[in-house]
Amino acid sequence: MPELPDLTIYVESLCKRIVGQRLENVRLDSPFILRTVKPSIDEVCGKTVRELLRIGKRIVFGLDAEFFIVVHLMIAGRFHWKAPGAKIPGRVGHAAFDFEDGTLLLTEASTKKRASMHITRGRGSLAEFDRGGLEVLGSSLEQFHVALIKENHTIKRTLTDPRLFSAIGNAYSDEILHRARLSPLKLTRQLTGDEVTSLHRAAIDTLQEWIDRLRKETGDSFPEKVTAFRAEMAVHGRFGKPCPRCGEKVQRIRYADNETNYCPRCQTDGRLLADRALSRLLRQDWPRTIEELERLTARRATGGG
Repeated sequence: MPELPDLTIYVESLCKRIVGQRLENVRLDSPFILRTVKPSIDEVCGKTVRELLRIGKRIVFGLDAEFFIVVHLMIAGRFHWKAPGAKIPGRVGHAAFDFEDGTLLLTEASTKKRASMHITRGRGSLAEFDRGGLEVLGSSLEQFHVALIKENHTIKRTLTDPRLFSAIGNAYSDEILHRARLSPLKLTRQLTGDEVTSLHRAAIDTLQEWIDRLRKETGDSFPEKVTAFRAEMAVHGRFGKPCPRCGEKVQRIRYADNETNYCPRCQTDGRLLADRALSRLLRQDWPRTIEELERLTARRATGGG
């Protein structure tokens, strides 16, 4: 799912291309993408785009007469800037927004169609899309601390809760926690003052560095390589690969459709966090530390069971 850095680049790239441009037409290939009936699509066609906003993980097109198109890309939704009148791609295509200088395509490469589009009118109508999460960039330590301890959950769950923090998901929460040298399963109300300070600094630095990196990578082109898995990341999506800080193998906890990646040496004092599926499979053989994992791996490699 696109998170704050990628969403920021989307908004900046769209601003350059469509602010001040007339939305000539909206073509829908997948009608269910539109979750509202009133206002209708016909009412926004012909209006000029005046601004691009981000509300959490949603991208908002602000048009004349306070009409708004609100798009949530979810996990697999993506934007593509193409030549005027570009055809909506089959199977993955949802919609096309036609402008004089080009067409913005909305696609979703997933069998689970979760992306959504709403059309609303009046700035006040945008409040229903705001989950209330803190915008970390520009936040004070006090604001960050208040949001962090509002509920007593694991840091990982808290950072990815849109009611608490805005536009941080699975990927960047892994990166933030690695930079802060904190276990993803530590409870927020157990954090020391120094740990809260470190986490706040890590969150700001990680998000800003990735925004800067993606800006440089994108340049004047439109962002097409929007992904949660990047080779330059420290731990996210790097299970079994060496931690760039200490060289230890990155470990993971898998649950549902997600996984948490972490370095056991940098973040958990050498302890392995229990992966529920593997714990049930291995039972008493589940390794508790890096050293136990290495011994278990060596025994199995030599046929020792």
